[in-house]
Amino acid sequence: MPRSRYKTLVDTYAADIRSGRLAPGTRLPTHRQLAVSEGLALVTASRVYAELEAMGLVSGETGRGTFVRETSLSAGQGIDQKDVAVGMIDLNFNYPSLPGQAELLRTALRQLALSGDLEALLRYQPHAGRQHERASVARHLLSRGVSVEAGQVLIVNGAQQGLAVTLMALLRPGDVIAADALTYSGFKVLAEALHLEVVAIPIGDHGPDLAALDKLCRSRSVRAVYSMPTLHNPLGWVMPTEQREQLISIARQHDLTIIEDAAYAFLVENPPPALVDMAPERTVYVSGLSKNIATGLRVGFIAAPEAKVPALERIIRATTWNTPGVMTAIACAWLDDGTVTSLEEQKRNDAKARQALAAELLKGLPYFAHPSSYFLWLPLPEDVRADRIVMELMHEQISVTSAEPFSVATHTPHAIRLALGSVDMNVLRQALITVRNVVGAYL
Repeated sequence: MPRSRYKTLVDTYAADIRSGRLAPGTRLPTHRQLAVSEGLALVTASRVYAELEAMGLVSGETGRGTFVRETSLSAGQGIDQKDVAVGMIDLNFNYPSLPGQAELLRTALRQLALSGDLEALLRYQPHAGRQHERASVARHLLSRGVSVEAGQVLIVNGAQQGLAVTLMALLRPGDVIAADALTYSGFKVLAEALHLEVVAIPIGDHGPDLAALDKLCRSRSVRAVYSMPTLHNPLGWVMPTEQREQLISIARQHDLTIIEDAAYAFLVENPPPALVDMAPERTVYVSGLSKNIATGLRVGFIAAPEAKVPALERIIRATTWNTPGVMTAIACAWLDDGTVTSLEEQKRNDAKARQALAAELLKGLPYFAHPSSYFLWLPLPEDVRADRIVMELMHEQISVTSAEPFSVATHTPHAIRLALGSVDMNVLRQALITVRNVVGAYL
């Protein structure tokens, strides 16, 4: 096929999609049908669709066909907070806040201003944090049932940087890391940026298929496994102790580093033992204070085996050098005086109330959620495309997230995640009613 003819066909499809003549969700002819109708070789027809997919205009689904994508959505289906327009109800991002938190900050700043240590906060800090601050974090972790020494703790600029530091320190471009087929979108972005190969662990309704992980490790050179055992995002699992023991057994057998993401673990009362407690010699535990205090407080922490601490420190030095002294001082004061513990309890209760509201308003819809989490996962019927639902809700001024940002598998399911923690309860009620009506129309 001459290049001009090939390009003309790609341009015609692109123009039809961008103008709306081909609506989002439209199923396009199969590669073979396109080849026959346009008089092309099959390989050339496949190239047409490949180029349209590279442009973000269509998506191919194994066994289902090629579909027109919703081009007015961001590539991440609204996962970035900046994509939420003014006036949009945000069920996309979680930034739970409680009344009076701003006053807590005012009080903390006044107290800090009167402290004798203020000048020290203006200088560079030790890369992993000052020793007494690392001890504050270790005491806080002990209250969660995680027993580590202060010397194993590194203070970072939020849990996301904690994940970045961990991946950069312990893995190299091209290394293979296993993760649940649906996993935290921020981990996926980091792995792509660091050129790590993420292999998907198949999932069921209540956790990962660990037999499949074991089989995967026998056929591939897997270096690490990324896990959210205590309140999985986006599926809401809490992995039972038996499954944790099985995961650790596989990790020991295949010499895997376990990266335990505990960003939402504070929402679970009386959870099973953390992986870092069960396998301290190979687990790196990452968490932070964004969800239990505020997203603007960019203080997080890593707890790691002593042997891995120097490598982690080197990456902190190479990237941010240290956390800001003022923010770390405030955060550690709140850890020590019980403020964080109090906020965590209040947010657990708040999350329970929001889940109870969702259970009332979404009754009859098949969704997955933990009863004290700030999000839920809503699978869609097999013949309903997620981008269509996302767009319909966007027209109703509601921003939600599809499965795409969370998927590391070849096949991305059609589902949406609802973040419940960022809007007033009355607004949430109306938004959930709208979600119920929009999704219910397809049942």
